[in-house]
Amino acid sequence: MSRTTVHLAVYDTYADWETGHTTAHLTQNGFTVRTVGATTAPVTTMGGLRITPDLALGDLDPDDSALLILTGAALWDTGDELTPFAAKARAFLAAGVPVAAICGATAGLAREGLLDDRAHTSAVSFYLEATGYAGGAHYREADAVTDGDLITAGPTEPVAFAREVFARLGVYDGPRLEAWYRLFHDSDPAAYEILAS
Repeated sequence: MSRTTVHLAVYDTYADWETGHTTAHLTQNGFTVRTVGATTAPVTTMGGLRITPDLALGDLDPDDSALLILTGAALWDTGDELTPFAAKARAFLAAGVPVAAICGATAGLAREGLLDDRAHTSAVSFYLEATGYAGGAHYREADAVTDGDLITAGPTEPVAFAREVFARLGVYDGPRLEAWYRLFHDSDPAAYEILAS
């Protein structure tokens, strides 16, 4: 993939801890992370940080991106304010550009119908069942799941989520990818030597 800009969706109540590994290691490996909000007005994360988005959602074109990342947020379950982000995910997938969703963002994709025919995971199966979606048969009990251009993960798996993103974008080769995961998920000191070589 020649595109090296990754877009991180930000919105009020955005779960800021869910993408720290992903964005930090993408940036360290030649990618640029740009934030995208509903508008360019500042948003406040669940952790109380204020972020001013780099661009507005309406200005985001899948052709200018290597990946769209959607994180959890309380707003995914309290109304339709974040529905435009799920619609943008649909446009990305239709254009063959990957989408990575974690935590509550998976419910947004379920409501959009994007999980009806793709293998996926989330916090628990009944969380997605509550959306009324038709994809229950494709739910997987796994830390993170990649199905083509779609990556999903539950809220307790930011490291597994990052691993799937890195695999999809070719950030690390096979042995280095598994070493990265062992280091950050399992605290395996032997993995550091592989990454450092």
